[in-house]
Amino acid sequence: MKLQSINSKRVAIREALQECRSRTLELFDNLDEQIFTRQAHPDFSPIGWHLGHIAFTEAYWILERFAGKPALFPEYQKLFAADGLPKRDRQNLPRLESIQDYLEIVRNQVLNYLEIAPLDKQERFWRWLIQHECQHGETISFVWQLHRFNLAGSQAIFSFTKPPATEPESKKETISNEEMIPIPAGEFLMGNEAIDAQDNERPAYLVALDKYWLDPYPVTCGEYRQFIEAGGYQQAKFWSEKGWKWLQANPVAQPLYWAEETTWDLHPVCGVSWYEAEAYANFVGKRLPTEAEWEKAASWNPITKQKSTYPWGKEEPTAKFSNHNNLRGQTTPVNKYPAGKSCLGCYDLLGNVWEWTATWFNGYQGFQSYPYRGYSQVYFDGEHRVLKGGSWATRRWGLRNSFRNWYHPHVRQILAGFRCAKSD
Repeated sequence: MKLQSINSKRVAIREALQECRSRTLELFDNLDEQIFTRQAHPDFSPIGWHLGHIAFTEAYWILERFAGKPALFPEYQKLFAADGLPKRDRQNLPRLESIQDYLEIVRNQVLNYLEIAPLDKQERFWRWLIQHECQHGETISFVWQLHRFNLAGSQAIFSFTKPPATEPESKKETISNEEMIPIPAGEFLMGNEAIDAQDNERPAYLVALDKYWLDPYPVTCGEYRQFIEAGGYQQAKFWSEKGWKWLQANPVAQPLYWAEETTWDLHPVCGVSWYEAEAYANFVGKRLPTEAEWEKAASWNPITKQKSTYPWGKEEPTAKFSNHNNLRGQTTPVNKYPAGKSCLGCYDLLGNVWEWTATWFNGYQGFQSYPYRGYSQVYFDGEHRVLKGGSWATRRWGLRNSFRNWYHPHVRQILAGFRCAKSD
């Protein structure tokens, strides 16, 4: 790697680290101290823990593993390590100011090391580190939303996240997924081997699919309302055996993040479990797409036989293309970003809400864990479904067609929706 190339990469990584950190700290403006330390749900750590874990991860890998320095703040080792304490025991936290000091002290030393870091050997890790903070930043966003939900119900979420007056909503119109997009049969290149690709995106490989059909939009609240009003939550015929068993144990009658007002009908449904998504698909006579079907529709140009990083092409994500990076702090109408649609005509594939797929999370053939087994491989357990596409809280470094998210099918607290598919 030439010196000029290394120096330019060093500058780019520094700028990305600083921009990413700025977005993280903005999340804690005007924060309630009790929310900072309290769990919103048993499955998720307090948002304050995520902030400390970001600093711990940088210190452990960059300062201890790479630079060979002794542990900073050894009293935080067990508290902020991913495998240190059960989530319920992570609520006894230092104050926000103390963790911010921890972040700053670690970051200053990390940036000093970056000036001499052998990027020809370490660049992939630095790219991973940026995305690690992005992922915890997104978790902070939706856990904070869960707190608001717990305090005052879903209506508080929507009133809290009212769109800015300077950015009006799309005019009222009808959005329908009745006319689906045909995706032609053939091979496409799935996965990603770019320097910033995560271990579970690698290695890229050819996948052959028969012709299928995909919804042009994520399922909207207006469409999902029909399922609710038709008694979809009360009729076992729409649910799988496991889904119906889950519903009986968790008697819900609407998505977690649900607004009764029809003014939200053009927004994607958000806060549904995989089981709910599957039941709706059965209700409309469709199914959930496989991960490969979703990724082909997002990335593959059947005419040029080329793959794109984003549905719209190669240009990096901005507010022109999608709702991401907490730019609006909520969902937006599914047709708000026509510049972001794929070459095959699918809208809203990146940003807004994550989309459940029918695929169980597993490694591709030839998978190699990086930077440690616990990042992806421990979740290849046949108990996690793949989600694609990102949400309104996903930052640009984790927003790409090949990125893979994964959760248990019963989870509905995340910013997840879905779109449907149909075989030819």
